[in-house]
Amino acid sequence: MQNRRVVVLVAVLVSTFALPLSLTGASVALPEIGRDLDTDLAGAQWVVNGYNATFASFMLATGALADLFGRRRVYAIGLAISAGAGLLASTAADVLLLNVLRALAGVGAAAAATSAGALLANTFQGRARMRAFSAFGMAIGAGLAFGPTTAGLLIDSLGWRAVFAVPALVAVAVLLSVPWLPESRQPHAGRLDWGGIVSFTAALLLLIFGFVQGPAYGWDDPRIVAAFAATVALLVVFVRVERSHPEPMFDLNLLATPRFVGICLAAATVVSVLVPLLVYLPSYLTTVVGLTPSSAGLTLVLLTAPTVALPLLAGALTRWVSASTVIVVAVLAVASGAAWATVIAPTSGPADLAGPLLVIGTGVGLSVGLLDALAIASVPPHRAGTGAGMINTARLASETVAIAVVGAVLASTTAGRLADPGFTSGLRTVLWAMAGAAALAALTVAVLVRRDQRPRDRLGLSEGAERGLRRS
Repeated sequence: MQNRRVVVLVAVLVSTFALPLSLTGASVALPEIGRDLDTDLAGAQWVVNGYNATFASFMLATGALADLFGRRRVYAIGLAISAGAGLLASTAADVLLLNVLRALAGVGAAAAATSAGALLANTFQGRARMRAFSAFGMAIGAGLAFGPTTAGLLIDSLGWRAVFAVPALVAVAVLLSVPWLPESRQPHAGRLDWGGIVSFTAALLLLIFGFVQGPAYGWDDPRIVAAFAATVALLVVFVRVERSHPEPMFDLNLLATPRFVGICLAAATVVSVLVPLLVYLPSYLTTVVGLTPSSAGLTLVLLTAPTVALPLLAGALTRWVSASTVIVVAVLAVASGAAWATVIAPTSGPADLAGPLLVIGTGVGLSVGLLDALAIASVPPHRAGTGAGMINTARLASETVAIAVVGAVLASTTAGRLADPGFTSGLRTVLWAMAGAAALAALTVAVLVRRDQRPRDRLGLSEGAERGLRRS
């Protein structure tokens, strides 16, 4: 039994560490992909946006499928899809094929990620479960922290195709452990909310399509106008479906809880600053500043490294100040860091960007883990799973939309080339907008979570769980 637990933990941690590389690796490789496949910015953007959009859209659906058909089975299917799509993507000679494979890889990643968490929860109990999920969170943070550097080294030594091939090979290796993983499923798994899944997924994809293709087609192009109009219509359908479905993928009643809304807003704000910078800052550093991909990846460690160490500090801080206060301070740190980063220029080196990137990373690191605990504690116990799914979907949907919006601004200022003239001014405009939006979000979050009690009560945790959260 102990050996099986070790196999589960190792398999989940290795696959989880590799997932962020699929995002950050593609981001660092965007300039090389664009040149090699002779595509414009819109085509190259789908390499990132297609993956993110399907990842965000299928998180809840694949989680429900895992409960219904078995967590190990869906985990294995997700890994197989990710591995197959990644290996094929590494050989793609056409950008359209590459984008289709990336979207497929996002579906596989969603299945693997949701099933991985369920496998841990089913395998470990008590304090062992808390330690397992602490390691799970650190694996995500380490993947984000060192993904850009790893991707840069791979590109410098093996070319951009390696950033798709290497995570795929890792997934193949983890697949070999599947026969030793325990199978489990929900005893009374409910029905899939197909209406909610289809309407939400279609709305998100059409919204992304509008922002990505808008600069290329023109904002008044009938295709772009129709995409945005259809997005609104589908969201109306989504709300109606969720209100009438007996087991909705999104429990809209939770949006009547101000604290839960505030926590979801904080989570969405943090990733809406972090992830677009992970996507577009490497392009700026390589094409404008003149750094190599590996040097650009090393620079991004300043932004991502705090996500590994600071979750421990965030848990400890809740001994003296409320968890809600820590979250508001974290969002303010992200806002101030984005404003500071507007000093960026073609002559900027790692030393010039160290301050603002570390401040943004500090805000992200303080919020990782703590937001999830607060979200679950803000909803009734029987809705904990729904609350966790909603905050994760809010994160992924927000970062996907943010990537598309930032890409649209940069495409407009650079005439679709991601180069100066226009890249510096466009990036500064984006950073100022991020700073303003994050500052406003911090104020809103502070208002929504204002009904504070002492830290343990606000987290809704037992004393033992609270100690575990601090350790995580």
